[in-house]
Amino acid sequence: MLGSDRLAARLSSPEVVSFLAVGSVGYIVDIGAFNYLRSAPVFATLDPSIAKSFAVGLAMIVTYIGNRAVTWRGADAGGRRREIALFVVFNIIGLGFSVMTLAISHDLLGLTSRFSDNISANVIGLGLGTLFRYWSYKRFVFATAQPGPDLDGNAIHGRHMKSWS
Repeated sequence: MLGSDRLAARLSSPEVVSFLAVGSVGYIVDIGAFNYLRSAPVFATLDPSIAKSFAVGLAMIVTYIGNRAVTWRGADAGGRRREIALFVVFNIIGLGFSVMTLAISHDLLGLTSRFSDNISANVIGLGLGTLFRYWSYKRFVFATAQPGPDLDGNAIHGRHMKSWS
């Protein structure tokens, strides 16, 4: 199979499609909650980052439930607290991509229009963050637990870290 055919097959796999669908629902929840909270009298006088923080938190809950129930429903939880903690950590790192690309564009390059801010944060940063989240969730958060031998050949029960290749 040609490289472009393999890439197309990988991008259209049920896992990737469901991951993107769950992420799309999370994005809608994030935007909807943010705009709703910004119009609520309690949040109207506060800094917008407070409403955004609540919206991101709600979207994070939605995407965790969606990814656990749909995208990686067959993956062994291997400790729900660990899974949730890793999910939150990798989500925060993924959010950092949007903040980083916005800071570079806005502060270092001087591209200060609203359009430039949206392209850098919500297109480039969101795209990089989405790639990172997919890789980290698949490799660490929802990796299947499979028994395997240790270095001495003894059976152990540990997390099998899937490779992305």
